[in-house]
Amino acid sequence: MLLTVLLQATTAVGISKLGATIGAGIVVIGAALGIGKIGGSAMEAIARQPEASGDIRMSMIIAAALIEGVALLAVVVCLLVFFL
Repeated sequence: MLLTVLLQATTAVGISKLGATIGAGIVVIGAALGIGKIGGSAMEAIARQPEASGDIRMSMIIAAALIEGVALLAVVVCLLVFFL
């Protein structure tokens, strides 16, 4: 059932547009998992060494911003493929 729907979608829209939407979804899921892992690890590190919380928090924010930037770039590229 799902395969026939996917095949109909690819013939109507084009395989590149289907790939772009799947790619955008994978990027968003990957970024969410990465930022979640960073947050969890930072909380564990702060619980172990509360005196280093400022440094850990700063590193966490920088790493999360880098992940978010790469994810945004990938989503923009996928959207450009989808619309152009």
